[in-house]
Amino acid sequence: MQYDATAAIRDRIDDLYRSESRRVFASLVRLLNDFDLADDAMHEAFATAVETWPHEGMPANPRAWLVSTGKFKAIDSLRRQGRLKELQPEIASRLDYLAGENAARAATEIEDDRLRLIFTCCHPEIDPQLQVPLTLREVCGLTTEEIAHAFLTSKATMAQRIVRGKAKIREADVPYVVPSLGDLPERLDAVLSAIYLVFNEGYAASQGESLTRVDLTAEAIRLGRLVLDLLPDPEVKGLLAMMLLHESRREARVSLEGEIILLEDQDRSHWNRQMISEGISLVEQALRSRRFGAYTLQAAISAVHAEAAAAAHTDWNQIVVLYSVLLRIDPSPVVELNRAVAIAMRDGPEAGLVLIDAILERGDLVDYRLSHAARAELCRRSGRISDAKSSYERALSLTRQDLERRFLTRRLSEL
Repeated sequence: MQYDATAAIRDRIDDLYRSESRRVFASLVRLLNDFDLADDAMHEAFATAVETWPHEGMPANPRAWLVSTGKFKAIDSLRRQGRLKELQPEIASRLDYLAGENAARAATEIEDDRLRLIFTCCHPEIDPQLQVPLTLREVCGLTTEEIAHAFLTSKATMAQRIVRGKAKIREADVPYVVPSLGDLPERLDAVLSAIYLVFNEGYAASQGESLTRVDLTAEAIRLGRLVLDLLPDPEVKGLLAMMLLHESRREARVSLEGEIILLEDQDRSHWNRQMISEGISLVEQALRSRRFGAYTLQAAISAVHAEAAAAAHTDWNQIVVLYSVLLRIDPSPVVELNRAVAIAMRDGPEAGLVLIDAILERGDLVDYRLSHAARAELCRRSGRISDAKSSYERALSLTRQDLERRFLTRRLSEL
């Protein structure tokens, strides 16, 4: 019986680590002004919880307990290093300053430490190319490999960028304070980009056994709602709409046997209608503003899919038009690829293949698994079996995701 109670508490601590560790980390960074010290303190706090909670019971507010314990662990660490005396006035001054600043603003502005730290990492003093990777690594807890995947670059390159970002924060002495509402708009693009990439990693995990990571999609949607409360900007509505519309399909994307189900084959009765309704309402508000951008257009494309009662009723012409506008305002090879697939669905697979081959011949997306998977599917539909096989094999060689690997292997075996 005692064993069961202890195991249950340790399971609860594991759950807390998965769901709360980055929020605890964000609070400690705000208090300690040091990423590395905060990271060590956060892990020491969880280790102490594992040792003490099974005997003493769980505290009423576990997150507050972890933050408080982490703060004292950091002070102990500084004392052992002989740095406390040197740093004590600075730490005391900083804690007083932060307490005053944040107390004055938190009630009416940013109330969430994690979102506050995202805005801090997106400070104008930090190179825009470093802001989002740094935020994803230090605030959202994505691995360097996952971030490299999101940016279509190597792990080594991304690791260098993150190290440079942390060094820049130290050199520029960027303050971990709540930004005023007037400071928020200039940081908004980077903040939305970070939230968008967190959602993408959760919606289509780059590696592992699960196709999705609900912890990341749920957190991205939560952060999106917080940002919308702060700034009712059309693009914030567009991003939140896009996330809700995509998330509405999560239950239908994988079969009971754990196999991927393509959009056209999904049982649409399993789509979450509440999320679809909210998402469509938000995207309509953003479009009516006439000040929308790339997120709203992506949400509008998702809304067209959501409004089709069956895959055969999808308005592909409208989707092609929306992708064409998106390509003009936010050009990228990935958008170009998605537009090519939409054109294939409207005009036939050969029309899409011409466009995808042009992208690959240019040297773009040659190491992107989805470009080869899309080419393989269109070749299969065109009866070009040999080309389909080679493209499936190439996509298979690039994927690190178990479900995708099974899906591509099955497709290949069917040829």
